[in-house]
Amino acid sequence: MSTLLITGAAGNMGRMLRPLLRRPGRTLRLFDIAAIDDIDTATEEFVLGSVTDREAVDAAVAGVDVVLHLGGLSTEDSWSNILSVNVDGTQAIYEAAVRHGVTRVVTASSNHAVGFWTHDEAGETALAGDVETRPDGFYGWSKAAIEALGRLYHDRFGIDVINLRIGSSFDRPPNYRGLASWMSPADTARLIEASLSARANGFHTVWGVSNNTRGWWSQAQGAVIGYEPEDDSEVFAEELLADHEWTFDDPILQRVGGAFCDHPLGQRM
Repeated sequence: MSTLLITGAAGNMGRMLRPLLRRPGRTLRLFDIAAIDDIDTATEEFVLGSVTDREAVDAAVAGVDVVLHLGGLSTEDSWSNILSVNVDGTQAIYEAAVRHGVTRVVTASSNHAVGFWTHDEAGETALAGDVETRPDGFYGWSKAAIEALGRLYHDRFGIDVINLRIGSSFDRPPNYRGLASWMSPADTARLIEASLSARANGFHTVWGVSNNTRGWWSQAQGAVIGYEPEDDSEVFAEELLADHEWTFDDPILQRVGGAFCDHPLGQRM
């Protein structure tokens, strides 16, 4: 592989991943509606545009080997915006991939695609990475729709598709729920590299989480593609639990989607 397109490259994950994904012989093509002013000209190139602009998408996809699709709205929004950016924008990526012969698309799905699954329902075993969707809002629904869209483009056009159900990908867990859902920057890069490997041929849906002591989402599906997380959120536990008891009676810990399951959708249409 020589050219990897990263959509949403100016966002949190894009900024975090760029230095971690640089490799000899690999060009990172960065695509975003926001300008990026720190391009490493030896390893990176930039295309300005939105996923809602199909001509810009086509220009970004032309000549790449793999698409890492991080672009889109990353939290709850209006129905019309979610449809336009997350769903139509992703369909534009897939159409351009078919047109230009791109054989692999790695998409940033989300834990919110399955937000209403609970710890109790997982029972004695960890919750599978490819468990049936149960979105917890319009945002989560858009991620479930993107996963299904990938299934269509895999079955109809033979594109390798890897859906990453990302938990909380930041430098550190954002809150005590993150002790279960966190994925470190280094593990995020490991997951992307696994998604680019030959072991990821086909269609896969996997959890994007680190090897967390308090995690209850299965690593089995990630292991199939070669993802071996090394970091553990437990190093942050004492600080994050200073004011909280760790109990799955807490809905924020009991449900995959945490507080997202309580969002009043009617106020966001």
